[in-house]
Amino acid sequence: MDFLKSQDSLTTLEWIFRAIISFIFLLLATKLMGQRSISQLRFLDFIIALTLGNIIAHPLSDEKLGLKGSVITTLVLIILYVTATWLSLRWPLFKRYLDPSPITLIKNGQIHFQNLSKARISIDFLFSELRKEKVENIEKVSLAVWEPGGTISIFINTQYQPLTPADMKLKTQPFSLTRPIIVEGIPDLSLLKEFGKDASWLKKKIAPTYTDIRDCVLATIDDNENVRVYADPSGTNIVVHYS
Repeated sequence: MDFLKSQDSLTTLEWIFRAIISFIFLLLATKLMGQRSISQLRFLDFIIALTLGNIIAHPLSDEKLGLKGSVITTLVLIILYVTATWLSLRWPLFKRYLDPSPITLIKNGQIHFQNLSKARISIDFLFSELRKEKVENIEKVSLAVWEPGGTISIFINTQYQPLTPADMKLKTQPFSLTRPIIVEGIPDLSLLKEFGKDASWLKKKIAPTYTDIRDCVLATIDDNENVRVYADPSGTNIVVHYS
């Protein structure tokens, strides 16, 4: 375990061990911090990500720096991060500091220029975000706000929104989620169990296209137990079979 300490030089194997331990440690550290730290960087998340990256990176490139100190420092920072996240849920004042309220940028088609300066964004950036949402006329925007995570939420005025079946009082089919049940010849046994089915049932479903599950490239199933088998007999076109 000497490779964890400061050394004048490290062998190739010792460098490999450092990298492996650091990789596993970062996986565990990220798991402890939760999904929020990787799904969307906010103020506190950005600070932690930047700090952890620097702490772990240096021992992986400098043999004179021990890995033990970096691990201890990282654990302390994780504890502080979890504590700060807990405090933000319990202490509203601390929460407002870490996650400030959204800033209104557009309301009823009117730009709030003073809030653009407050959010530190330019007019060009605002219009770029509007184009991403396919908004060609700013007057169609009922509300646009700058979120703490650094994104803009845009709401179009109801009179410019497309009609839905609910608006026209039309009956629609219930929502049905489609999920892959066979990928590259490997069936999803947990999904089969969820539907209360077994491999024999699945084999019958794909039988018109494939006699062996291992030959099936892709098959999906929806909530109504409809199986769709995707086949490519010619090597160029995808053919979909329903069962």
